[in-house]
Order: sequence, then structure tokens, then C-alpha cells
Amino acid sequence: MVLQQLDYLGFIDRYHERIGMFHVKDAEFTPSARSGVYGGYQGWVDRPGRFRSLGDGQVDFKGIFSRLTQYGYDGWAVLEWECCLKDAAQGAAEGAPFIAQHLIQRADKAFDDFADTGSDPGRNRRLLGLGDPS
Repeated sequence: MVLQQLDYLGFIDRYHERIGMFHVKDAEFTPSARSGVYGGYQGWVDRPGRFRSLGDGQVDFKGIFSRLTQYGYDGWAVLEWECCLKDAAQGAAEGAPFIAQHLIQRADKAFDDFADTGSDPGRNRRLLGLGDPS
């Protein structure tokens, strides 16, 4: 979506209920005064818009995986590799661990759920070394 110039995080906000799987793919766009996203007939290395190996482009994967987790996404994250610079074997070897590092295990409860359990003022005073409230 980088090469389409779409707000991909906003896209997730809008269409999260329809996302059943997604292709994890990186890209970069460096605009120029002489060519657009695909750069006409230039080779991929010289185009302003080009696909890259995961982590080498401009995609905010932390944002994407966080947003999907926020919406309870439990579908597939599939490596789609295309890179104008890196060898395919290197891209695949780096891509799978990259995805694994970005997967977020959703918490089953809020971090502050303990605060709703009530309090024992006497115990709190003893823990703080303030003595019994007698």
C-alpha cells in the first residue's frame, strides 16, 4: 500500500472486519521530479517506487501488527517477498523470523485488572512500613 500511497493503518481501521489474511510485504517510495511510483520503463533498482525485503523498506510493521492485534485479528500473516536488491534465499531466511518477531500475543486481561480487586488499608500500611492503623 506504500506504492499506492494509501494510509494502510487507516485502511485496517476501516476494513479490519474483512481482513482474513494479509501479505507481509515491504516497499519504499522515493519521489522524483522525473517519474512516478513505477518509473516508466526503468529497471526496478532505479524506480522511485520499489519492493524491498522485510524491514528494508518504509512500511510500519509495528503499527500494522499492533493495529491488527487491537482488532483481534487471528488470521495468517504470509510472507510475500519481492526485492530489487536482495537474493531470494536471503530474503526468505530473513523474512520468516521478521514476521515472527512482529507477531503480538494478545493479552487475555488488561494490565491493570489487579486494581479492581479492592484494597486492605491495614495491609498496605504494613507493606509500606507505616505500622497498623490502630
